[in-house]
Amino acid sequence: MCARKIGIVGAGTMGAGIALVASAAGMRVALNDVQQQQLEAARAHIESAYRRRAERGTLTAEELQRGLGLVDYSLADDTLLDADVVIEAVPEDMQLKKQVFGRLGRLCRPDAILATNTSALSVAELAESSGRPRRVIGMHFFNPVPAMKLVEVIPGPRTEPTVTETIVGLARELGKIPVIARDRPGFLVNRLLMPYLNEAVTCLQEDAATIQEIDAALGRSGFGWPMGPLALMDMLGLDVCHHIAAYLAEQYGERMPEAALLRVLVEDGRYGRKSGRGFYDHTDTVRPGDVSLLVRELRRGGAAQAGSSFSVDRVVMPLLNEAFRCVEEEMASVSDVDLACIAGLGMQVRKGDQLVTCGPLEYADDRGLDVVLDVLRGLHTQLGERFRPAAILQDKVRAGVLGVKSGRGFGIYES
Repeated sequence: MCARKIGIVGAGTMGAGIALVASAAGMRVALNDVQQQQLEAARAHIESAYRRRAERGTLTAEELQRGLGLVDYSLADDTLLDADVVIEAVPEDMQLKKQVFGRLGRLCRPDAILATNTSALSVAELAESSGRPRRVIGMHFFNPVPAMKLVEVIPGPRTEPTVTETIVGLARELGKIPVIARDRPGFLVNRLLMPYLNEAVTCLQEDAATIQEIDAALGRSGFGWPMGPLALMDMLGLDVCHHIAAYLAEQYGERMPEAALLRVLVEDGRYGRKSGRGFYDHTDTVRPGDVSLLVRELRRGGAAQAGSSFSVDRVVMPLLNEAFRCVEEEMASVSDVDLACIAGLGMQVRKGDQLVTCGPLEYADDRGLDVVLDVLRGLHTQLGERFRPAAILQDKVRAGVLGVKSGRGFGIYES
């Protein structure tokens, strides 16, 4: 099956971004929403993006008009009737998504593929609500869609193999790098990312470090990430991060507890860049915000403590530990785990004066698996269950598989 028309339900940031890349790839797009205002905002965003490309000389006038003409904006469901693939991109609410899939299951062609852009929720559960689970799959894009290369492809337990093949092919047609992940809470990238982000928030909540100190230590001039974790959360949206963190805490328990400060920031209306306030105040000059009052209230209520210590390892190790578990559980291959963090998160590591592209498993092998295990054990003793070392890491170290220095780790290295 070759997808020539793409339906998209939800004209928010993600839906508009998917519509932009699909039309740029020459596909017809039906962008559907229940609010005319949202459709007009999506239209303005897409038209602006096309005009910027034309001004830079990367599009001709004819290509500009052709691309704009490929997107149909509509409140009416009937624009989806002849779509080959329909991608759901509504907010991360399971009941809302189930309602959408129930409607799509009744509305769309029997052979149409229904895909969800959910970042963490169960594909299997959404698939059952459609009434046609064999034709449902996860297709998780990353924000901003035009710039981010990774797409997670998540087959449900009943997804037909041909559906997976078609969606992998579609991702490549859109200029993306598809990585297949199993249908587990958080899939691959968010399962790795959220413990990292959450630990940064916990450090701030416990007065271990300031906003500036945390982001400087993990950003380009420190560990090497393109931006620090708190700045990244402001870009992603604190409300989005909160929904994912709360869901993962529900699914994984004490292994992934949500930092109370994240929830309180969202309750205070601090969503990040889109609301003008998050960890930073996004005014004419971006500057760190004052969260001290919220932290004091958490302490008075017994939801936060003070006095822990900050280190780069404390924030990075939860990501590495989940990467180990993903391999252990056969969530994805070693190469795909690293690729997901590089293409989906822009992971890089500072080595001297250079920034080197590097995934978590390669980084652990390079540092030494025995060293990583010792660090995790120390953090586990100091800070609790969320740092308990993965069994696969302990097994490898016991077997003398220590990474680059032993010639074998998660990768194989020539001596």
